[in-house]
Amino acid sequence: MAHCTNRNRDRNRLRFGSMGLLIAGLLGMFSNIASAAWEFGLQDPMTATARHVYELHSLLLWVIVVIFIGVFAVVTWSIIFHRKSKGHKAADFHDNTTVEIVWTIVPTLILIAIAFPATSTLVQMRDTSQPELTIKATGYQWKWGYEYVTGDAAGVKYMSVLSTPREQIENKSPKGEHYLLEVDRPLVVPVGKKVRMLLTASDVIHTWSVPAFAVKADAVPGFLRDTWFRAEKEGTYRGQCSELCGKDHGFMPVVVEVVSVEKYAAWVADQKKEMAAAAEDPAKIWKLDELVARGEKVYAATCAACHQPTGKGLPPVFPALDGSKIVKGPKAAHLDMVLKGKAGTAMAAFGAQMSDTDIAAVVAYERNAWSNKLGEVIQPAEVKALRGK
Repeated sequence: MAHCTNRNRDRNRLRFGSMGLLIAGLLGMFSNIASAAWEFGLQDPMTATARHVYELHSLLLWVIVVIFIGVFAVVTWSIIFHRKSKGHKAADFHDNTTVEIVWTIVPTLILIAIAFPATSTLVQMRDTSQPELTIKATGYQWKWGYEYVTGDAAGVKYMSVLSTPREQIENKSPKGEHYLLEVDRPLVVPVGKKVRMLLTASDVIHTWSVPAFAVKADAVPGFLRDTWFRAEKEGTYRGQCSELCGKDHGFMPVVVEVVSVEKYAAWVADQKKEMAAAAEDPAKIWKLDELVARGEKVYAATCAACHQPTGKGLPPVFPALDGSKIVKGPKAAHLDMVLKGKAGTAMAAFGAQMSDTDIAAVVAYERNAWSNKLGEVIQPAEVKALRGK
């Protein structure tokens, strides 16, 4: 008997202990929710187009509120005063011309009233004529490539890659202020200038989106689409690829830095100096340790997301490079894979994304990292020769 009593006591302790943990968990959850920033609505508009979109959104919201209140007021009145318990009997009629005319004309008038500001805003959003600066943005899995087509910065091009530390993504360190919304090199534009964006992609459909500018346009492989914005205030504005573009879809931010005309001119001058300094002699003979050191950085920025920093990959979609037959096989085949990718797989072509030196470096790193240790040196001249085939 005592044994049964003890067992029941233990069950009760377990039950109440579980309830206590549940209550504590719920309190903790609501505490976190309470401390979070409760924000709603659209971002503050920073372009004239965004301001029109915001005003249109607000107008439609109040139209919907009025319709909602009107419809539910009639429904509520009917439920309360026309119910059977009060002896109300349903009317027996089938056609009412007046009612049918009213419920046809009123919605039509509402749609016409909405159509004018909506059409005006849409026309304005599509007017990419007479830009003061044109920039081409190419979506890659999972980063953006920017190339300045016109203006003082014509010829400047670079990759913009997520810069959030891996430790934050893996919950090994506290999240930063701009977690998953920060890049190593943002798009830089001058304030008050009309910027036309040419959008395309190299692999799958991506979306270039900056809510503060009311800009959201798909970058489609094989097509060149355009959109535009004119930022009215200096600052840093953030967005994301909003198309489901693959494994690291959530790690492809868009960051635009709007600066004064003077700062933009200085930035352009710095970029051209950096490009001139980075221009390498294609005939330079690299040492293995130099290539591996450079290749490790390229691998971390470009390849580690899929094949992992350890080279173990995520089979079967992203195969391991450590001990791989491709990596340990003929280097020409390895270089060709990096340059041209592999159709029907997630392996993208990096020929258009990286220089000859970077491709030589990352292949040299892969063939000499982890357990591969082949001791081979790949020179940029070898990559250049393969490009022409």
